[in-house]
Amino acid sequence: MSYPHKEIDKKWQERWEKEKCFQSQIDWNKPKFYALDMFPYPSGVGLHVGHLAPYVPMDVMTRFKRARGFNVLHPFGYDAFGLPAEQYAIRTGNHPEKITREAINNFRRQLKSFGFDFDWSREISTCDPSYYKWTQYIFKILFKRNLAYQAEMPVNWCPALRTVLANEEVVDGKSEMGGHEVLRKPMKQWMLKITAYAERLLKDLDDIDWPERTKAAQKNWIGKSTGAQIHFSILNPSEELLSACPEKSLTAFTTRPDTLFGATYAVIAPEHPLLLKLTSEEQKDQVLSYQKDSASRSEVHRKTGQEKTGVFTGAFVENPVTKEPLPLWTADYVMMDYGTGVIMAVPAHDSRDFEFATQFNLPIKPVVKSEDLPFEGDGSHINSSTQELDINGLGNKAAGEKVIAWLEKNKKGQKKVQYKLRDWLFSRQRYWGEPFPLVKGKNGIEPVPDEELPVLLPPVADYQPSEKGESPLARVREFVDYKDSKGQPARRETDTMPSSAASSWYFLRYLDPGNNSQPFHFDAQKYWMPVDLYIGGAEHSVGHLLYARFWHKVLYDEGLVSHKEPFKKLSHQGVVLGEDGHRMSKSRGNGVSPDPVREEYGADALRVYILFLGPFEKDKLWSSKGIEGSRRFLDRVWRFARESKDQHQNLSPFLENSFHQTIKKVTEDIESMNFNTAVSALMIFVNHLYKEEVRDHNTAKTLACLLMPFAPHLAEEIGEFLGEKELVSLAPWPNYDKNKIHSEERTIGVQVNGKTRGSVVLLLSDSEEEAVKKALTLPAVSQALQGKEIQKVIYKPGKILSLIKKA
Repeated sequence: MSYPHKEIDKKWQERWEKEKCFQSQIDWNKPKFYALDMFPYPSGVGLHVGHLAPYVPMDVMTRFKRARGFNVLHPFGYDAFGLPAEQYAIRTGNHPEKITREAINNFRRQLKSFGFDFDWSREISTCDPSYYKWTQYIFKILFKRNLAYQAEMPVNWCPALRTVLANEEVVDGKSEMGGHEVLRKPMKQWMLKITAYAERLLKDLDDIDWPERTKAAQKNWIGKSTGAQIHFSILNPSEELLSACPEKSLTAFTTRPDTLFGATYAVIAPEHPLLLKLTSEEQKDQVLSYQKDSASRSEVHRKTGQEKTGVFTGAFVENPVTKEPLPLWTADYVMMDYGTGVIMAVPAHDSRDFEFATQFNLPIKPVVKSEDLPFEGDGSHINSSTQELDINGLGNKAAGEKVIAWLEKNKKGQKKVQYKLRDWLFSRQRYWGEPFPLVKGKNGIEPVPDEELPVLLPPVADYQPSEKGESPLARVREFVDYKDSKGQPARRETDTMPSSAASSWYFLRYLDPGNNSQPFHFDAQKYWMPVDLYIGGAEHSVGHLLYARFWHKVLYDEGLVSHKEPFKKLSHQGVVLGEDGHRMSKSRGNGVSPDPVREEYGADALRVYILFLGPFEKDKLWSSKGIEGSRRFLDRVWRFARESKDQHQNLSPFLENSFHQTIKKVTEDIESMNFNTAVSALMIFVNHLYKEEVRDHNTAKTLACLLMPFAPHLAEEIGEFLGEKELVSLAPWPNYDKNKIHSEERTIGVQVNGKTRGSVVLLLSDSEEEAVKKALTLPAVSQALQGKEIQKVIYKPGKILSLIKKA
């Protein structure tokens, strides 16, 4: 008997929506549970089954928590600004909002068809003016707190797309979208000073329940290092250089000041503003050519490239401790936006410097005793003394402290804590993003008044950025022209914000999405925040997850939120692999649409199959045939429920034990997010019910409650069939009786042709096959069988195991 999934799915989805079952309100008398899925970019191709990998488990958790008495908030929305919709607009001339709205409608339809318990009354889209009004408002807070500024920075510039790209949008030196060449070039950009929060972002990781690998990724990205800034005097500076660099020195940061005696050359980044002023006339052409070549290499390639490249500038700087002249090279393994853009090179004790020195035949001077080079470990110092400073024989730490003390005494440097973290490049030369609420005039840059928010995106005739790198907004005179606070002519900022702006605070807007006077009410965040469980991909570890923490801390300092961290617990789902073994994606063409699968097998079967594929955090291989097993299981539950109506059978001690064990295991497995083993426990219990041929009304009702988080449509149908008046989705969670849970182990006798031949210890959950296998290890049993096949097995877990051998 197969249950009619199409009829049942639609019936209960309409009922849940009509009765507003999953809408949330503040209730100070109940414990809250704020569940958050990372909101998706609404792609025109819609969802594939891989998208369900985080959504189904979270839906299990929220339904379970609601049944356990929690006041659950489970909202949904769309990260709707971004490059794909803009490229669509450029190709077609249609407004990017058109394809975005169509995609959102399709996503919503698909999600509702799986019965997710989202509170749809809180649905948001980041491209709605009612939303980005408050993104602009928060930017104004950042600007007011001097955390937003403009600076000329080396950026990933894509001439074909005519826009700046984030590092994650560049793959092997080409744009992720379209595969176009990407150059590094300096451009004036808006930046957010996330570095001002580096220490807090690092320290507060200790207060949150996140995967250790994600915490480690953020710690490495922030990259706290303690060392020294060292000043290297420029030898024979030109008059032009002196006017640009009156201090007559270049400063380098190093975590190994103890190796200063081993510095044999220095390196300056190709983008450094002093490079050409330092370069001799003889070397200028080579340096200019190298700058051009370096601009074509991506940041990732520069950091990881095997072959070191560089050019001698013709200039020298002085090692402050040895007084030796060090040749100054330019090389793109040194980055302008980390440290000072200058390094002291110690090839004997740094692998990158060693490779460079080897390639260009530069001196290598060991200053830490070792058999091997390069040696980056701790050791006794050698070749490290002058009349003023002697660190020979000291280990790294003591030597470093002594060098720093000498540098500070002689005004040649100082101790320094450095972070690898860089300020957040925050502007894009695009149309489809939030306009900045800023204008520039004679009075400088100032924000527009709050009453003028939102600054709306104006209509444009052409969505293509200019070749010079200006947003299409710059061509709309009625948008650009403005009168500042003193009535003077001014010009609006025409860059737009990156999509990461909206995603840095969306979890707060869900709390109060209809609020027109503020981004959210203080009481709403005080009740619901922090997020109790956040599920999303690990690929966002050092992007969105770091940016959201930064914005939240700024709002905390502003007094708008009452918690230092936004996400209490974070979990990363494993990805669903296509049948070709690769991650499902549009580019590979291996995505499986959930719509036809749902049509054939039902929403619940697909939900159960996604959960049963494997552990939540592990990658899972999709199989088009595998879902049939999940459907057969649900059909068995349906048949059991229909045959159990008004039937009342006492459960055997074994089944009673199994019943309470199942409640206990499913409860604990959901709490620990072991959803696959929770489903397995339900399958095993249903097998036991069929094996003992038991049909019982009350057991069926409890089974429906246990099944509800996994297969809610079928659970509701069973509840109604059995006479329940209330929705199973809103029913309390079953409790187990620990007094009725017995030890899993039982010692039972083993009979061969009716005669006892010994005993074995079996688990109540042992299958017949496992029981026979253990019995055959008894010598008396093997001897009694006399090598003959077993014709029949009578096995009742915990009671009897009888083997009948062939005559």
